[in-house]
Amino acid sequence: MTQARKAEIFRQLHYGPDVLLLANVWDCFSARVVELAGYPAIATSSAGVAFALGYADGQRIPMQEMAAAVGRIARLVEVPVTADLEGGYDDIGATAAALIDSGAVGLNLEDVETGDIRTLVPVDRQCDKIRALRRIGSARGVEIVVNARTDVFLAQIGEPGSRFEHAVERLGAYIGAGADCVFVPGVADEATIVRLVETLRCPLNVLAVAGTPPVARLKELGVRRVSVGSGLARSAIGHARRVAEAIRDSGGFDAMLESAIPYAEANRMFEKAQTA
Repeated sequence: MTQARKAEIFRQLHYGPDVLLLANVWDCFSARVVELAGYPAIATSSAGVAFALGYADGQRIPMQEMAAAVGRIARLVEVPVTADLEGGYDDIGATAAALIDSGAVGLNLEDVETGDIRTLVPVDRQCDKIRALRRIGSARGVEIVVNARTDVFLAQIGEPGSRFEHAVERLGAYIGAGADCVFVPGVADEATIVRLVETLRCPLNVLAVAGTPPVARLKELGVRRVSVGSGLARSAIGHARRVAEAIRDSGGFDAMLESAIPYAEANRMFEKAQTA
């Protein structure tokens, strides 16, 4: 399947009969697990990738390392891949080119300033980034699926009563600049979700956190895309920590053995890579 066709399929998934559910991954192993579980697309977690490569989250990982990690995942799996590329790094043109070269077909683009989660990028500058992504993707023959994120709610910017209008103003501008989907992490209550759906009339991505309604209910509310962010990666880290502590404390290996998949099964996940 061509990269252009994967981009088309991924865009269509935002308008299908089901909510597009994305279990964000951080390496090839997690990507294969998610693909074999039947997910129609793969999304990366910027935090998960950063942690796996030894960086803290928050655009501290060099763009080239992030793109290389995305590329390894995109080459391994058959389904479309979308990458969390944080705020686009220092040069949005270079980031767009690296995204396409990696084989991915979409990205998340957040609107906080690098290194300062409490300051938002000016709207005009963020719209310029989105337009650049659209322009470069079209020139390269891959219509990149842009998921435009605002952190108004997540970073708790401004007075609570003003956040909805602030977020809608920003997201409306991003849609006008060419965003395909909008992402509002930090929102989990049904009333706000419904208001966002009805006001923006654009596919809405919700982040799964404590208190988020289940997928079936989110579908009823009009949500089109749900992602878990770094949740799956942190869950894996938590499990590894519990197992390591159990081995240390008990001197036995039951905690590890009872949850490990067989070696042969794990190895088969990557046999296709040897013959590709």
